[in-house]
Amino acid sequence: MSSAIEFENISKQYRLGLVSTGTLSHDLNRFWQTKVLRREDPYLKVGEVNDRAHKGDSEYVWALKDINFKVEQGDVVGIIGRNGAGKSTLLKLLSRVTAPTTGTIRARGRIASLLEVGTGFHPEMTGRENIYMNGAIMGMSRAEITRKLDEIVDFSGCERYLDTPVKRYSSGMTVRLGFAIAAHLEPEILVVDEVLAVGDAEFQKKAIGKMQDVSRGEGRTVLFVSHNMGAVKNLCKRGIVLNQGQVAFDGGVEDAVDYYVNSKSENNVCEKQICDINHINPAKEVQFLSVKFEKNCNEFATDEEIVFIFSVYANKTIENCRINLTIFSIDGTPIGSISNTETFSIQKKENRKIRLILQNSRLAMGNYEVSFSIGTGNYQTCQTDFDIISKILSFKITKPTLCDSISVSQWNSVWGKIMFNSKTEVIEQ
Repeated sequence: MSSAIEFENISKQYRLGLVSTGTLSHDLNRFWQTKVLRREDPYLKVGEVNDRAHKGDSEYVWALKDINFKVEQGDVVGIIGRNGAGKSTLLKLLSRVTAPTTGTIRARGRIASLLEVGTGFHPEMTGRENIYMNGAIMGMSRAEITRKLDEIVDFSGCERYLDTPVKRYSSGMTVRLGFAIAAHLEPEILVVDEVLAVGDAEFQKKAIGKMQDVSRGEGRTVLFVSHNMGAVKNLCKRGIVLNQGQVAFDGGVEDAVDYYVNSKSENNVCEKQICDINHINPAKEVQFLSVKFEKNCNEFATDEEIVFIFSVYANKTIENCRINLTIFSIDGTPIGSISNTETFSIQKKENRKIRLILQNSRLAMGNYEVSFSIGTGNYQTCQTDFDIISKILSFKITKPTLCDSISVSQWNSVWGKIMFNSKTEVIEQ
């Protein structure tokens, strides 16, 4: 089987803080070195890896560095990694949105790309006109597009708005139409970035099903970027993990997800500073300043108490305030929630410390993320002037106990029925 895509020594370098290619002095130096002296570009030798969390010493950064891999025809490959790891840059290079600094990309066949909401759409043109324009860009004849038009419109669910300018579409409608065009105009290679997260649950399910049909039934190649590990495992057979612009892992999708999840867990800290007290949002009646694990560790046994310490601040006096919690598996599936019956009061301009104890969680071994809200309602009904922090901390259940016979999937099947035991304590300052 021939390779549909080949990345050979691909690197992409950017100069921080500038939109242009560089200063006049750098351009003259580059011209002198490369054109006159016939030497290597001197600016390819400098630069740091793309670690977005730390300030570096160099003004050059490698968004991608020495990427080498092949994708066979008909493969469905999931590309995963942290924000800033280089996933979108890799797809933009493949889609020829930008050019690599070094290396060669070989792609055999037409490429349909869905990189971000509204990619390739003209906002003043109608949905129908954009379908024909996108098809023409991909090399399709007008007759071919017309033949596929009804399928595209039906799949997108945007028939009523087909002759309305795209600038009046919601982001969800734009994604629906964009994906429908990309998937139905018979590309040999389908490139999909995180855009499906904008769509509703029904459309995401349809989109995953369509990509499965395209790859398995029609033998097309799919490159899929997502932070939804469940969707990646459901759709892909192979996974590539990027870290700081380099390939950290390349193998089976289950192994790739495990590698990413474990490395992600190891990098998580036990305390998160959310807001400085000098930068309080006056629109919120109460908000989180910080949250941490009391034991300064994010690994627990199944029958061990998990204790969170919060620092909260109120812009007005609030009675019957409560902190709510929702636990997610690492693929984003909600496992269970707490909506505390215990409440506390907090006075105007008061900074209070709250201790939330999760008792007897009985979670299976694995990695989890946790979201919090603070207000007078539960997690789903908190008012907009209260504070919600999503997936702010993660933790790992490592020690086996008798309760580990309960699997994550079994917890998922009873989501909404199980409420973890918990209690809230106010720590006097």
